[in-house]
Amino acid sequence: MKKCFLTQNGPRAIGPYSTAVVHGDTCYLSGIIPVVPATGKLAEGDAAAQARQVFENMKVILSELNSSMADVLKTTVFLQDLGSFGDVNAVYAEYFGPDYPARSCVEVSKLPMGALVEVEAIIRM
Repeated sequence: MKKCFLTQNGPRAIGPYSTAVVHGDTCYLSGIIPVVPATGKLAEGDAAAQARQVFENMKVILSELNSSMADVLKTTVFLQDLGSFGDVNAVYAEYFGPDYPARSCVEVSKLPMGALVEVEAIIRM
């Protein structure tokens, strides 16, 4: 059965969607952008700084789901500029590993609220 989840401590959805949907032992986490939960505004800084906020948000949301970064099976990273790939990779490595999840990374023309980074994930529950 599908269970929809809305975060209480992470950034609120900026549209009509759930923070995550759990089905069986799998969780599908919606794209997370670098919104600071306390202000509702984007984190300041470059793509690396914004990636750090994205992963902090992800940790908070996963904690609410009684899960952790170690349970992430697959991520999709959206970058506004693939030129920031190396900097974002460095931050990514701090949050995942040594058993890294599978990953795709793509450049997109724009992200919500003008974010430089967005990440979605599939998690084992």
